[in-house]
Amino acid sequence: MAEAGTEAEDVANASQAEEQKAEKPKRQKKQKEQQPADAYTEYLEAGMQIGAMIKAPGMSRFIFKTREDGLHLFDIKTVLDRITLAAKFLARYPSENIVVTASRVYALTPAKKFAEITGAKLITGRVLPGVFTNPNKEGYVEPDVVLVSDPRNEHQAVSEASKINIPVVALVDTDNWIKNIDLIVPCNNKGRKSLAMIYFLLAKELLKAKGQIKSDEEFKYTPSDFEAKIELKQSK
Repeated sequence: MAEAGTEAEDVANASQAEEQKAEKPKRQKKQKEQQPADAYTEYLEAGMQIGAMIKAPGMSRFIFKTREDGLHLFDIKTVLDRITLAAKFLARYPSENIVVTASRVYALTPAKKFAEITGAKLITGRVLPGVFTNPNKEGYVEPDVVLVSDPRNEHQAVSEASKINIPVVALVDTDNWIKNIDLIVPCNNKGRKSLAMIYFLLAKELLKAKGQIKSDEEFKYTPSDFEAKIELKQSK
């Protein structure tokens, strides 16, 4: 598919704009209730806003500020808005036709939990050539949309999807190239707690967008349920 700002993002943005126009006063009040100070503190502590020192082409519009040490930062509100936007877009497709890919160690657990809760299909590790394009390939799947945890590590998934015009939603850090990504979720896509929080929010918002739950309170999971566990080696 085309670069950022493509049909997938336009459709999602248009849908969100219509909702904003119709329910802006109600939603503003609701946002204040749903996003208390302690929630933002939790998001900050998870490190969702922490980018890299490298700024890839096309990512400037998402960068909130740059620290003195050169580390780029995202705005938490922008990250949250894009997660909601991505969830609403993914909700347009049957859950079983959503494929989520995860290759980094810290992405495996949250992506697996997301797939388990939402009914999406999961591909872990290296995405092999032909997985979306060759029906004779072992492990071949036909997704309607692909959710990528890291566009660099999972570039094959992005390339495969683009060849057959499958939209790609991706978690994108400041140093990731965005070619062939249709809907960008700017975020820290490397951190353990960040990935857990992002997939927690994505799963919750996707179920809400599909009407499977009506409120945050109905979502009976916590970010820790999505978090990769660290095994501590015992000293001999």
